[in-house]
Amino acid sequence: MCGICGEIAKDRPADMGAIGAMCQTMVPRGPDAAGSWSQGSIGLGHRRLQIIDLSPAGSQPMHDADLGLTVAFNGCIYNYPQLREELIGKGYRFFSHSDTEVILKGYHAWGSDVVTHLFGMFAFAITERDTGRVMLARDRLGIKPLYWAQTADSFRFASSLPALVNAGGIDTSLDPVALHQYLSFHSVVPAPHTILAGVRKLAPATLMFIEPDGTRTERTYWTLEARRRSEHAEWTDADWTDALHESLRVAVRRRLVADVPVGCLLSGGLDSSLIVGLLAEEGQHGLATFSIGFEAAGGESGDEFQYSDVIARHFATDHHQIRIDTARMLPALGDAIHAMNEPMVSHDAVAFYLLSQEVAKHVKVVQSGQGADEVFAGYHWYPPMTAVGDADIDGAVATYRKAFFDRTHDGVAALLQPQWLVDSDVSGEFVREHFARPYADSAIDRALRLDSQVMLVDDPVKRVDSMTMAWGLEARVPFLDHELVELAFAAPAHLKTAQDGKGVLKDIGRQVIPAEVIDRPKGYFPVPALKHLQGPYLDMVRDALTSRAARDRGLYRPEAVDRLLADPNGNLTPLRGNPLWQIALLELWLQSHGIGGR
Repeated sequence: MCGICGEIAKDRPADMGAIGAMCQTMVPRGPDAAGSWSQGSIGLGHRRLQIIDLSPAGSQPMHDADLGLTVAFNGCIYNYPQLREELIGKGYRFFSHSDTEVILKGYHAWGSDVVTHLFGMFAFAITERDTGRVMLARDRLGIKPLYWAQTADSFRFASSLPALVNAGGIDTSLDPVALHQYLSFHSVVPAPHTILAGVRKLAPATLMFIEPDGTRTERTYWTLEARRRSEHAEWTDADWTDALHESLRVAVRRRLVADVPVGCLLSGGLDSSLIVGLLAEEGQHGLATFSIGFEAAGGESGDEFQYSDVIARHFATDHHQIRIDTARMLPALGDAIHAMNEPMVSHDAVAFYLLSQEVAKHVKVVQSGQGADEVFAGYHWYPPMTAVGDADIDGAVATYRKAFFDRTHDGVAALLQPQWLVDSDVSGEFVREHFARPYADSAIDRALRLDSQVMLVDDPVKRVDSMTMAWGLEARVPFLDHELVELAFAAPAHLKTAQDGKGVLKDIGRQVIPAEVIDRPKGYFPVPALKHLQGPYLDMVRDALTSRAARDRGLYRPEAVDRLLADPNGNLTPLRGNPLWQIALLELWLQSHGIGGR
């Protein structure tokens, strides 16, 4: 797990000063070592977090003079030992024991199809010495980020959006389409957009090829099909449960590959508890587990320790309870916002930031439960989708947005100053276009596919990557093992929506973990102070929205902001988020990175 960056210049050598600036921004992502490489107009940079092959032989950017290839890689390839043996059988000789070198040799052996051989999370750039071609790649489910920007005389890329900004030469005006998505689509901004007009992100499961003349092309190498398959026609519900149980067991086992200890984030919910139980089955005794809790606010509890303690005791883990009060959370809030790759409104962000700070003192790798709700239908908006006809795209969109969208198109128009408005409901149009794509059998299949390929990528997964990597901590997500996801999306929807959601996962859980953790109300990392704004948190919000920077930006209509400030907790979104926090978070993020308006 690391940070990568690079530049492909036009008619000049690569600017190693810009690459150095990008690397410096990403020091927290890779605190253990740094490296750079250049050849003519191409330059690569790397910050290293040492997880596999801790020796200097695993350093990056990794160059193979015999093959004429150089790679900068962020992520972890869980099946690299098997691929290494396969490549040795083909005659390749290795100088390291790293997964990075497997990508390098694999690219020489299989070309761009190397990505289809990789099990894991990754974003990487490979350069060909003899052709001057560069290939960028991102993993199937977008677990690892990859941002890019076209400057006046170069193409740059990095694991971090702020890294591109800090290198200079980037158009930092706001993107009106992304702004509409941020304010309506629950702060989800799908690829290729970001909140900045001059920065884009590579979509998951996508390759980008940059030719020596600057020509760029893209290719999608994996698609997620949400439909029933003939080979499963005779499977019973019990068969599906057994198959998914085994696939999840394999996914957890794969993510133990490391040359350092692996811990687990334990919220006390079904997903993280199940991972702990499966790790115990794999012989991980005395496993380091970590839970976090906050002060209550607005009558809402700020921790779920009662449940995480059940699992910690049952499996005799080395458990760490982390309690956060206002005196600690308030100063950390600004740092957490600064650490975001993009503005992320979910309260979980500061929770993960503070949790990661503590966890990184004990381990460098953790497994985490992100993805289970999107893959196994854990959210409340999935059951209503079952009442929509299979061919009724408009009905599916209406049902989905009623539960998930924060604002209508008219609501966005009532909030923004006229110069920031787009002509049409681009966020609703995006959802409709995605729902209309082939290879989804029903409305709920369409919703699950959208959430797994888009919402998950640009909310929970992005949040976990930004917050853990802010402290040099690698988070691994077994529920996003692509083989498990493919199997889950082939399963009948009723298996997932049963038992108020995640039914098949609960049936698996009953074979592994105590029932009281399964048969409980759904929870999440609660941070009540960011939902029920009061005291110093409300003061922070008011100061940001009435600041000189906010006035100069001219983003929101003053009367709309005044109404929200007058009743800061009176109008929660359908997902129980605070719309005042949402607009303030965007302003705080922009100010944190010194970004002005259009």
